[in-house]
Amino acid sequence: MKKTITTKLSAIAFSLLVLVASSCKKDGVSSSNNKPLKTESLGKYDNGFFLINEGWYGHGTGSVSFYSFATSTKQDSIFTKENPGKTLDPATSTLEYGTIYNNKLFLISKVGGPVVVTDPYSLKELGRIAAVGSNNWQAFVGIDATKGLLSSASGIYPFNLTTYTTGTKLTSVTGSVGDMIKSGNYIFVLSQSKGVVVLNVADYSVAKTISGMVVAFTKTPDGSVWAAGGTSLIKINPATLAVTTVTLPFTANSTWFAWHPGSITASTQNNTVYIANNGTFSGATTIYRYIDGNAASLTSPFITIPAGKELYGSGIGYVPQTNQLAVTTVKSGFGTNYGVNDLYFYDLNGTQVGDLSYSGYYFPAIPVFH
Repeated sequence: MKKTITTKLSAIAFSLLVLVASSCKKDGVSSSNNKPLKTESLGKYDNGFFLINEGWYGHGTGSVSFYSFATSTKQDSIFTKENPGKTLDPATSTLEYGTIYNNKLFLISKVGGPVVVTDPYSLKELGRIAAVGSNNWQAFVGIDATKGLLSSASGIYPFNLTTYTTGTKLTSVTGSVGDMIKSGNYIFVLSQSKGVVVLNVADYSVAKTISGMVVAFTKTPDGSVWAAGGTSLIKINPATLAVTTVTLPFTANSTWFAWHPGSITASTQNNTVYIANNGTFSGATTIYRYIDGNAASLTSPFITIPAGKELYGSGIGYVPQTNQLAVTTVKSGFGTNYGVNDLYFYDLNGTQVGDLSYSGYYFPAIPVFH
């Protein structure tokens, strides 16, 4: 009898040990190095995030880099390495936007460049819209498994995710359109002339327009969509489209003179928004944090980056695997200063916890996370 009880207890103890061990490995973050714990690989590029780089206009195309959590290092030009014979030409284009949707990585080029769709774990090309001089693509948003939208300097086009072809340009929004995001039954787009234009998913008709907004978009876990313009940070309810306005202690400037994705991001854990204080023609040296409902959280900068550096491109992204902020910078100034790069990491106390310095004319546009 004693032997039987001991055997059962041992079996229970072993089962609990396996359960705890598997739970720790599945979703955890290592306490020793704050790196995500991995159980199985989905591919070469699953354990880290991408840096989408504009490239040096006129001297070479944009490129895709990959930051590895395992090694804390960066691999460069991974798209061309994984796709021999394929490029992001022409050299006069700039790779300005990237996002992962429905297990596909979308790479969007301005100034006559292509739109390229890849597998986000292998970077193998799945399809593309060929480069054409008249193209000026700016961003992508997914609608469902077969449909998406591409914004451009001349409006918005439906994008078939099966054939990788575009349809007839929408008539509901005209002129240059940049960032786009979907929440609930609406698509939120940033228009140079109108501000935030909210479209109905069903037919792309206009549901609401919010003027004066120039920086967009991010989405908090409650589904709220955020944008900014002037001294206003706005929160848009994804069900009612009601707008809540918070006063910023700085002016949120546009980037329409040389469009890049908005310098705004949000936590994936709680309703907290981070926004950079960009100048009119230069990147930010400070980043502010707004905790939804807490006006005092905007009183002073949350992050001040090291002296002599400034954000480039979008400049900030929330790393969901580590709950940190990734910040891309160049040396302040012009010319050769653009070849001096730092990828900084900040924890949720605003403390710098990492710095990867590297040289080269990358001109980082936006970080992209799995």
